[in-house]
Amino acid sequence: MLVLTRKKDEGFIVSDNIKITVIDISKDRVKIGIDAPADIKIIRNELYDTERFNIQAAVNKPKSELISSFINARKNKNINND
Repeated sequence: MLVLTRKKDEGFIVSDNIKITVIDISKDRVKIGIDAPADIKIIRNELYDTERFNIQAAVNKPKSELISSFINARKNKNINND
């Protein structure tokens, strides 16, 4: 792992086409700006872990269970949007 120290408004470049900039620093948070091509997927760690877990769970479920889950999710979305 590469560890860098940056101040506000400083940044670094990844692979010639991704620019990371420190936007703001507060007590226990750092706001980071990422300038990258649209085809580059950027996702927070905790969401990435959840996404991987959900994919793994879907792979292990029988198709009938997946279809039921999908239908229930759609129904719940429609109920919440009304």
